[in-house]
Amino acid sequence: MNSLVLAVIGVAMVLAGYVLYSKYLASRVYKLDPVRTTPAHAMQDGVDYVPTNKYVLWGHHFTSVAGAAPIVGPAVAVIWGWLPAFLWVTLGTVFFAGMHDLGALWASVRNRGQSIGALSGRYIGKRGRNLFLVVIFLLLLMVNATFATVIAGLLVDTPTAVIPAWGALVVALLIGQAIYRYQVSLPIVSVVGVVALYGLILLGDRFPIELPETVLGLSASAFWVVVLFLYAGVASTLPVWVLLQPRDYINGLQLFIALGILYVSVLIATPTMVAPAINDAVPDDAPSLVPLLFVTIACGAVSGFHGMVSSGTSSKQLAKETDGRFVGYFGAVGEGLLALGAIIATTAGFRTLADWEAVYTSFSAGGAGTFVQGGGAIVNSGLGLPESLSATILATTAVLFAATTMDTGVRLQRYVIQEAAELVGVRPGTVGATLIALATGVGLAFGAGADGSGGLTIWPLFGTTNQLLAGLTLSIIVIMLMRKRRPVLPVLLPLVFLLAMTVYALVVQLGGWYREGNWLLVVLDVIILIAALWVIVEAAAGMNRTRKAPPADDDAEDDALAAAQR
Repeated sequence: MNSLVLAVIGVAMVLAGYVLYSKYLASRVYKLDPVRTTPAHAMQDGVDYVPTNKYVLWGHHFTSVAGAAPIVGPAVAVIWGWLPAFLWVTLGTVFFAGMHDLGALWASVRNRGQSIGALSGRYIGKRGRNLFLVVIFLLLLMVNATFATVIAGLLVDTPTAVIPAWGALVVALLIGQAIYRYQVSLPIVSVVGVVALYGLILLGDRFPIELPETVLGLSASAFWVVVLFLYAGVASTLPVWVLLQPRDYINGLQLFIALGILYVSVLIATPTMVAPAINDAVPDDAPSLVPLLFVTIACGAVSGFHGMVSSGTSSKQLAKETDGRFVGYFGAVGEGLLALGAIIATTAGFRTLADWEAVYTSFSAGGAGTFVQGGGAIVNSGLGLPESLSATILATTAVLFAATTMDTGVRLQRYVIQEAAELVGVRPGTVGATLIALATGVGLAFGAGADGSGGLTIWPLFGTTNQLLAGLTLSIIVIMLMRKRRPVLPVLLPLVFLLAMTVYALVVQLGGWYREGNWLLVVLDVIILIAALWVIVEAAAGMNRTRKAPPADDDAEDDALAAAQR
């Protein structure tokens, strides 16, 4: 099949979802109110609660939720063939991810910018909240440790990406000052920022920085892991307007340009999908397509991590409630386009089926490197850019988004640690909570891997944990809608499907790891499975109580609480 046909169909589907379905959700289900005061205004503090231009906020939200996962997941899942991955990414983006991300943003805005973990206590109960926090903490631990490993690997394998990856931080700091201190026009800042970023990419391609085998007694990869955690710790404590917002905004523009380069290259080169639509000759170690497809591709179809970003940082910066449609739903559309690009790059970026099969020899063979390799070949064929420069652009894209997700993840983990500590009457403060988040992340990275790759040890549980959190987030949204007597089927049906597939996948993985004798993953799988079943029961009980109770005027209660905060 010609990849151009697949690209046109996929792009049309997700854009139609934004134009049509998101409008229905915004007006009929969530009923976004353009005049309602948001937490960004009611609780403005200049650090976390900051009213933000919707385009800048979209950049933060989109790049924070994107990261490396919508590249890695599809790059692995195409081992079953490109058709299942394509259907789950496109349909998942339209009916699952966009609805989930917008819903989580709306739920948090209507509750003073509280996180999903805090909302679970209000709508599900204290026991459900405690278990919710366990799941969230484990997920963030996986994200932070693993993304550090992924970024470090890309910086080692593609040394031409080192200069643009770190130079982008300087660009972002200058953009933040230009926007907030000197009130420079956003279009001017955008053009200058993009030109500067691509200038750094050209510079990096000309002057690659390759570390020696050992640095300060650490391998090159381990050294980058340590540096990344130090960076994330500092970045996560800065006011959002200093680095987080401008960096994510300029990264968002860069990603769309990179995607544009990839899609234009597909338009010109029209490469053939050399991988099969349905792969009947999967490697022996590949698990069954159902249910593992639905947890292997999480980000790019639907992801619980998005709900944490929506309720952890984005809700505190939303200037107007109706901006949530663009920030939340269109942010999911952007990630769906990235996942679609990853599918095309990893199935049409090879010359022959034999070349593709030579790479996909095992279930874990695909990844960010495969995306860079395949995408670079397509860009080289379509636009004639040197393969080195093409690879640098795509590697820089992957590094920048993984880095934004990582430091947002550390910030979110700090929130979770503070919430959990307050339950037992302890207040660790911003610095203390951040140090705990860094210590646990570094501990996992080096405790389970001397080279700092320990995050990969528990990465196989990321998909199930992530989808479990998405299902639990949807359960909170369902209860809120039931209390307001709003339509619930657009949320309830995806909720049931996600929880069923996730629990099924946990059981399948548990059996496989038990037979392999992988006791660490067996123990973690059992913990997550018990937490999942327990919270499902609590959520079902909460829905049943809500169904029998009279309608609740949550908005009036939330307004009173917001007024008290002011």
